[in-house]
Amino acid sequence: MADPPGFAVSTFAYQGKERTVYRAGAGPAVVIMSEIPGITPQVVRFARYVAEAGFSVYMPHLIGETMRPVSAGYAIGQMLRVCISREFRVMAANRSSPIVDWLRALASQAHKEQGGKGVGAVGMCLTGNFALAMMLGSPVRAPVLSQPSLPFANKAGLHASEEEIAAANKRIAEDGARVLGLRFKGDRACPAERFQQLRTRFGDAFEAVELDDSSANPKGMGPPHSVLTNHLIDEAGEPTRAALDRVLGFLNEQLK
Repeated sequence: MADPPGFAVSTFAYQGKERTVYRAGAGPAVVIMSEIPGITPQVVRFARYVAEAGFSVYMPHLIGETMRPVSAGYAIGQMLRVCISREFRVMAANRSSPIVDWLRALASQAHKEQGGKGVGAVGMCLTGNFALAMMLGSPVRAPVLSQPSLPFANKAGLHASEEEIAAANKRIAEDGARVLGLRFKGDRACPAERFQQLRTRFGDAFEAVELDDSSANPKGMGPPHSVLTNHLIDEAGEPTRAALDRVLGFLNEQLK
């Protein structure tokens, strides 16, 4: 396992659980949570863009091996590990995973260190809805849900409790927080019903970026899914690059 080039290595502990956190950039804090299978080179590329846009990136090591390239076998293996882990509840529709408590604490520490209006949180796939649940009891006011895929087997589930959803709505009403979501229109792991539920729960405060499957990078592994990483075409004028730029603009609007 190699450390991402250009990132400082630190640790953060909460309730007896210590994890490695990779740090880069300066400015308002943004917690970036990797998708399955882990902090791949593509995830690091995205995190670097966030840092270069004027933010302090906090990227915790949650799963997998840092900087290991994506492969089908590697992804399946990490998914199986997650499914039996006590820190993740992959089938839960109305409650979040236990690991969210640790992530809230990290967001609070990042805000203490960096200050500003609040903290951004970017979740992808497995971690997508973690960004939403983190709005309870932490300074997160700019959650980005990229292809949020939990809970499995419940298309309209949000993997968040009523208390967490209420906290998000309170932050929206009182602090001007908003929620940004991204998905490919044909993504079965992040179905349209989930985004409709987000619209129902958050109204105009939820902004959806939904891309045609044809805009996905054909070299990315599997069907169109990972908007900001594996299926990104990192070229001007490409819809996926425009989606990445919208994430950076959203973080700027909410945190600066």
